[in-house]
Amino acid sequence: MADPISRPARRSLFASKARLPEGWRSNVLIQWDEAGTLTRVSPDTARDDLQSCPNIEYARGPLLAGMPNLHSHAFQAAMAGLTEYRASAADSFWSWRDLMYRFAAKISPDHLAAIAQYLYLDMLKAGYTSVCEFHYIHHRPDGNHYARPGEMAERVVDAAVQTGLAITLLPVLYQYGDFGARPPHRGQQRFINTPEQLLRLLGQVRKAYPENPNRRYGVAPHSLRAVSRASLDALLAGLQADLPDAPIHIHIAEQTAEVDACMASEGARPVRWLLDHYPIDPHWCLIHATHIDTYETRALAASGAIAGLCPSTEANLGDGFFPTSQYLAAEGRIGIGSDSHICVDWRSELRLLEYNERLQRRQRNVLASDDQPRVADRLFDAATRGGAMATGRATGALEVGRQADCIVLDPDHASIAGQHSDAWLSGIVFSERSRSPVMDVYVAGRRLIDDRRHIDEERIQTAYRNALSELLE
Repeated sequence: MADPISRPARRSLFASKARLPEGWRSNVLIQWDEAGTLTRVSPDTARDDLQSCPNIEYARGPLLAGMPNLHSHAFQAAMAGLTEYRASAADSFWSWRDLMYRFAAKISPDHLAAIAQYLYLDMLKAGYTSVCEFHYIHHRPDGNHYARPGEMAERVVDAAVQTGLAITLLPVLYQYGDFGARPPHRGQQRFINTPEQLLRLLGQVRKAYPENPNRRYGVAPHSLRAVSRASLDALLAGLQADLPDAPIHIHIAEQTAEVDACMASEGARPVRWLLDHYPIDPHWCLIHATHIDTYETRALAASGAIAGLCPSTEANLGDGFFPTSQYLAAEGRIGIGSDSHICVDWRSELRLLEYNERLQRRQRNVLASDDQPRVADRLFDAATRGGAMATGRATGALEVGRQADCIVLDPDHASIAGQHSDAWLSGIVFSERSRSPVMDVYVAGRRLIDDRRHIDEERIQTAYRNALSELLE
């Protein structure tokens, strides 16, 4: 399907200030090719040199690399806030999950398309330039397949196409209801596939929407409780045959009940079991990994895998605290995701990572390091690098060979106005204001958010409102 968002003729952008891998630099010229890949990143560019760049654009403020969002369940954006009441004296993640299942049962392909487009618009406006979509609503509410088994997945990919957000689609293998290959729960009927069915579904979507620099594919075994050793082996073997370098994401160790159940069934904690049985490497992203012990923290860091952290969702669900300080000290890689989308703002996710540590330790600036004393800068760099790896895309930094995914900050925003550039990230991460500091957003060199607005914003918002009214009637 053709991309409805036209690429501008301009392939050069000049910023008076831009944050490159080595830090903030002045008078930076970036250029990209037809695919949106950066071919030039030149700081200290003389104004006379710009005369050789026809159709150049001038950034209206400081330029930053865009933030990858490494974990999303798009449909859950429409239920944000709907579970915030005390269902019982023992309200928990598991009671929330039952409510989520009931909501998921109502969603049609048209609903999902409208919700995903609205969410992806929100992500762009927040400064997310790519998303890893952990997609598991595959079938009709009764579990029967659509005429095209990839119908729902295609709607999600098309939502990214319509908005311009880069996407890594991760169709989810959900085969069982719990450890020990127990039958699925009634509310899980829409999610269930065999490894062979899921790989066929993935092949269908890839054929309809072929890979390109801004669209990648991988797989997501939902969790150790939802797959068996045999089904995980079959999924990984099929992926290796077709997409050997594809990303692999998995929910793991999110809740203490899951850890206890894995110990009882498999004789080991979830992260330890996975590390002991599979060659975990930088292609893997372990989502949440909240409840890990000291050995697992060090071993996961040494593996090179990404810890996919979703602080706002983890707080909302009462998951617990990831050992961020110890993990970063062990040189572990992290990225951030908005997950259930009660918050769609990477600045808030980074802030909450640090605040979680402060609340536990009763200290400040816990996640600073000797090499990087500014917490916001350290977390931003870690999340862009790790997030890029989790997407399987060349993104996450303004350097040659990566995609021209970037955001322009409002130079007059209260969080940065009058401040030295070294304080800008601290200002936008740790100062909450009513207005976002993100003015413009580029994905692969296309300006998709222009002065805080998207060209298709009104249609997307109207379709979302209509879908929500149907779902909540």
